[in-house]
Amino acid sequence: MKREIIKIDNEKCDGCGLCIPNCHEGALQIIDEKAVLISDLMCDGLGACIGHCPQDALTIEEREAEAYNEVAVMKEMIQKGKNVVVAHMKHLKDHQEHTFLKEGVQFLLNNKEKLDFNPVEVIQEIHGHGKRESLTGPAAAAPVVAAAAGIAGAPAPVKMESDEGCGCMGSREMSFQPEGETVNESVEQPSSLRQWPVQLHLINPAAGYFQGADLLVAADCVAYAMGDFHSKHLRNKSLVIACPKLDSQQEVYQQKITALIDQSQINTLTVMIMEVPCCGGLMELVQTAVSQAQRKVPIKAIQVGVQGQVLAEEWV
Repeated sequence: MKREIIKIDNEKCDGCGLCIPNCHEGALQIIDEKAVLISDLMCDGLGACIGHCPQDALTIEEREAEAYNEVAVMKEMIQKGKNVVVAHMKHLKDHQEHTFLKEGVQFLLNNKEKLDFNPVEVIQEIHGHGKRESLTGPAAAAPVVAAAAGIAGAPAPVKMESDEGCGCMGSREMSFQPEGETVNESVEQPSSLRQWPVQLHLINPAAGYFQGADLLVAADCVAYAMGDFHSKHLRNKSLVIACPKLDSQQEVYQQKITALIDQSQINTLTVMIMEVPCCGGLMELVQTAVSQAQRKVPIKAIQVGVQGQVLAEEWV
């Protein structure tokens, strides 16, 4: 089948990095002063990064796409050097692609005599990457890397639900419902929504309910993930929602948020995003809008786990 994927012209690329925040899957990185597609697997081919390249170094090409082959990808990566290999393998680990990660480690070990860098150093760096995080996150891949590399004392690989298949965490299938759990339907939770509409494309920044308001900018999925979204986070706030991955014409979003700050003179701004990589684009969008505003407002960032728990909350 044919697949669209980003192509980078290395001669045009000057390493400015403007494309990086707009690759919401994290498939692009600046390595050795050039933009590099570190993972064919994660590139969704939507081209959100293209319009942000001042050198026109990014294009989308359509080509026949075989089933993802980590060995073939590693053959390409090692030609680009150690730093690109490390970035690619960290990316696999961050997205819990344990099977592909193990294949990549094995490829390095099988071809160590042909490499111009020490594969053990790469493996050790990947083994330590993300270790401080929970074993339900990227750190869960550490035993996989260690076991594949034959590191002494390495525990057995952790079997994760995501070991089979591929894809970004934002689209990976997961099931959370504990067996036998019952839902209490006897208590109605009142809505804390204070205005309509809420979609960022549809709202009017000059509307009265935004004047001097505490504004909540929430990713679309947040309210579905959190059971206490209305009672704990939306109460006494005006709301706008957006999806940084699927929504189009996001430059309008920046303009409206800037207008809410300068014209409606909002009091505070809270941004709630999911833990999935694509959601980081919403925070980038808000920060760009804030940087273009004449007024300064306090900004709180809240990151929500896919099971509805608050992972991080801080003023930024």
